[in-house]
Amino acid sequence: MTSSTLLSPFRLRDATLRNRLAVAPMCQYSVTDGYVGDYHLVHLGRFALGGFGLVIVEATGVTPEGRISHGDVGLWSDDQVPGLARVVDFLHAEGAAAGIQLAHAGAKASSRRPWEGSGPVTAEDARPGEAPWPTVSASAVPAGPGWPVPHALTAEGLAEVREAFAAAARRADAAGFDVVEVHAAHGYLLHQFLSPLSNVREDAYGGSREGRMRFPLEVVDAVRAAWPAGKPLLVRVSAVDGSGEGLTVEDTVAFARELRARGVDVVDVSGGGLGGAWEHPIGYGYQVPYAAAVREQADIATMAVGLVVDARQAEAIVAGGAADLVAVAREAQDDPNFAVHAARELTDAYDAYPVQAGPRLASRDRLLGRLGPWTGPDPVQTRDPA
Repeated sequence: MTSSTLLSPFRLRDATLRNRLAVAPMCQYSVTDGYVGDYHLVHLGRFALGGFGLVIVEATGVTPEGRISHGDVGLWSDDQVPGLARVVDFLHAEGAAAGIQLAHAGAKASSRRPWEGSGPVTAEDARPGEAPWPTVSASAVPAGPGWPVPHALTAEGLAEVREAFAAAARRADAAGFDVVEVHAAHGYLLHQFLSPLSNVREDAYGGSREGRMRFPLEVVDAVRAAWPAGKPLLVRVSAVDGSGEGLTVEDTVAFARELRARGVDVVDVSGGGLGGAWEHPIGYGYQVPYAAAVREQADIATMAVGLVVDARQAEAIVAGGAADLVAVAREAQDDPNFAVHAARELTDAYDAYPVQAGPRLASRDRLLGRLGPWTGPDPVQTRDPA
């Protein structure tokens, strides 16, 4: 038995995560009118059974117009609380902390589900009853070629969005969530304010770095005020835009310092979403250096993401001080048991499995150790008892 930093508990305010592995928010585009049901109970519940310390519900629209697509989860209505509370209850019963990412898609709203094609919904390709809707952003800058021009948010619109985030945070608390994450990454509304590629405003919410940070920080202030003091608040950022002409790591470090001053507990450090193709180094753990830079230079806990595919890789990230938490998404979809498999690999222990499985798997593996690997091609390979 060996020790593991990755598998050690991590305390955030009044919450204690059982380990440093999180499931990142993953849009499923699989609900109607924002209401979660059995699909999300099973989709998210399997990660709690798989041993993760924190499971974060996908980007959840704080307004109907803030959804990425018609299939997004929502938390703009009290009626949406019970379905999410059901998920939270299951995650808690299986030992995982429950998080939810609050989001507004801005100019990227009213889009098609990925398996139906990319780009915005149009009247010609919309499903019956799913017409496109007008979008908003920091400025009248389309999300990309072929996208509609959004309306630049007015002072009244800014106030409405701020309150929508705060109201969603209150509903998240009513649903029992332990953690709220504000989405300020991946080219969505708050990122659209932060990036000089999408924010060309000439008022107090644009221009300088300080001006571009102003509205996202106001949203964070509103959420922190609405969210219980004992519960941790995370913010997801894109450390850099896809294009080298956009956000820089220095911009993100400055933003993270302001977040820390406002009571944010962890910065979830991702990248891209604006500026087209990725013009930065790519490979396993390619976004981890950004998390390390934010952690060191802004003196705030970070969560690392980006092609983390191996338990030893995740262990090295936290043990080496690059980040405090590691989040996986596609890897978790491929292997919902990534966390319990990590525990087996790093500590040779089976107690991270649910009690219904761990002892039996340990017994089976002892037998397999005596038998050796199956070598084929004969499907039956037995030996007489000793």
